[in-house]
Amino acid sequence: MLTGRQMHLAEGHARALRIDRGYGVFGVAADTGAEAQAALAALIPADGELWIVEGDRWPLPPGTREGKRAVLAQMVAEGPPPAPRAGEPPIIALSDDDAAEMAALADHARPGPWGPKTHLYGPFFGVRESGRLLAMAGQRMLMPGMAEVSGVATWEDCRGRGLARALIGHVMRAMVARGETPFLHSYADNAGAIALYESLGFRIRRQVHVLVITK
Repeated sequence: MLTGRQMHLAEGHARALRIDRGYGVFGVAADTGAEAQAALAALIPADGELWIVEGDRWPLPPGTREGKRAVLAQMVAEGPPPAPRAGEPPIIALSDDDAAEMAALADHARPGPWGPKTHLYGPFFGVRESGRLLAMAGQRMLMPGMAEVSGVATWEDCRGRGLARALIGHVMRAMVARGETPFLHSYADNAGAIALYESLGFRIRRQVHVLVITK
């Protein structure tokens, strides 16, 4: 991510990088050696945290505090994206004008780390009703030939209406139209979310580990 298509968003140097703090909290180190671990720790903001996502369990860098560890299921879409279902609500493109509402929805639904620029990662889409933003979904990480579905969020009183399904399908179709394969991450113990993603054509590729660190 930070050494490829989104390297323009990277902060740091060769031993450790992090995403622009406005976009999010993700960081990466070259290896688990002392120099890289120290460089990674130096990228933690004084009043914030850094998230490391790796294939293997990552050691805690010296001088840092463990905020959380979790296992994620990394899922990749197989086959064509799902076609829209009859009766799905109109889906609109979101922009800077919607940023405040998107942030409020992310704060409520907790779809993952959200910063003041997260909505600028790429196309985000939403469903509005009577002017209110009910749900949204978009993209985050970009890999060679692949794009991550992310930021899927729905207000609690609007759940059960198929909004997330409709939005994820829309995002998937937009990615495939650009020649990209959709992928996403879910907490490995979130059976409900994984079942939804599987119904949309995603299959678990592997498990990855997330470590949240603070000063």
